[in-house]
Amino acid sequence: MHVDLITLYLLAIGTLLASAGLTLWEHRTHPRRSKELRILAAGYATLAIGCAAIAFRRQLPGATGSGLSNFIIMVGYLLILHGVASLNSRKYVASSIGMLFLVALMWAIWGARWEDRLWNYVSAIPIAVVSGMTSLELLRSDGMKSLKSRYVAVTVPGGHALFYAARAFVLPCLATLYGQNLLSAVSKITMYEGVLYSVILPMTLLALFREETHGRLLQESQTDYLTGLGNRRWFFEEGARVIHEGGVSGAVSLLAFDLDHFKTINDRYGHETGDAVLKSFAKITRSVVGPEAMLARIGGEEFVALLPGYDSVRAAEVGEAVVGRFAETISHRINNVDIRATVSIGLAQSGSEAPTLGDLLAVADQALYSAKSLGGNRLEWARTGARRSVA
Repeated sequence: MHVDLITLYLLAIGTLLASAGLTLWEHRTHPRRSKELRILAAGYATLAIGCAAIAFRRQLPGATGSGLSNFIIMVGYLLILHGVASLNSRKYVASSIGMLFLVALMWAIWGARWEDRLWNYVSAIPIAVVSGMTSLELLRSDGMKSLKSRYVAVTVPGGHALFYAARAFVLPCLATLYGQNLLSAVSKITMYEGVLYSVILPMTLLALFREETHGRLLQESQTDYLTGLGNRRWFFEEGARVIHEGGVSGAVSLLAFDLDHFKTINDRYGHETGDAVLKSFAKITRSVVGPEAMLARIGGEEFVALLPGYDSVRAAEVGEAVVGRFAETISHRINNVDIRATVSIGLAQSGSEAPTLGDLLAVADQALYSAKSLGGNRLEWARTGARRSVA
């Protein structure tokens, strides 16, 4: 089926405008990325205007139409780059102004003499550069490295950059060999590629934002809002997997924490002070147990840490360090009165007596109850024959 260039231009304009509208609509459902989505929508709309200008560029005198079209299209590509760069809190204001100045200067000086060369070859260079920068920004986005859509998003502008680089540096040689017929064919191929780009890039970026939002909501559903640690649901879901894997690969120890006399602190000094104590404990404990431990808040003042690969002796050293460091910390000060808090810990290790996470936690709770009954501010082992305590 034969499709002329005007039809392809109209198709590109329609897809870009549709992408702009859809992206602008999406910014309401992704408030965290509202700025980036609005910039991207402006970029797609500007590219649509540039394509419309291309369709009528021959109706303007001299090289004015070609130069203006190329300038508008570059603004669109730069807006897309800015939208993507905003994901990394980076900006390209000075370089964008410089690039637009060079494009305008190029057309002003050489447009009248070499309009066709500038349009067919040279104008592809800045498009290739900006598309490559867009791909690089997506590749460098630290906050999106775990997202599957990111790899597709990197590939789309990267492939677009390679296509325009080939048009700038390979096409002149081929045109010398095959003449005007090749240029006409390449113009259609460029429009086909442009239509695909105008559909795939917006859809891929929207998928990236949606995946990011879904991941953030999932994380929030698994996180304790006050301390930033995992919550009860997350602990039991992930902990069961760790226990199962630990049963095959090695020991898994569990530390059950309960802050001593926490209700008294809340009643005497208020919930704001109590929250400060909880945050302080979470921060101290995280620094002691390290990033590999599964640390969660499973109740009001109840916390738990699952330590894969830790035997009882090593886990006891970690627990005793938490007891000591937390007892030495002044959690809050009211009316020049220092509020000190302590913690009791029960230690248990997975094995035949505690084959599941629920069993392991129950055994650790028994040791924790023993620590509380002995006055708190101590760690107690689940096995009475190997019991240690620190006061």
